[in-house]
Amino acid sequence: MQYIMTFVWSFILVHMINFVLMSLGGGQDLHLVTASILSVIFAIFVILISMTIPDEPIPHHHEH
Repeated sequence: MQYIMTFVWSFILVHMINFVLMSLGGGQDLHLVTASILSVIFAIFVILISMTIPDEPIPHHHEH
């Protein structure tokens, strides 16, 4: 489920960024295919980063 939501959020965020940047660029056409490809690449990148971060807490060593 977390992978599906990662793809959904990356799709929404990349398309939103695409819309804003194309609007600021002087009325250029929206490139929906390019934004969709970039959203998949972004989601895979986020998933790979989350896989490298450990889930278990770091043990604290107390010296007395």
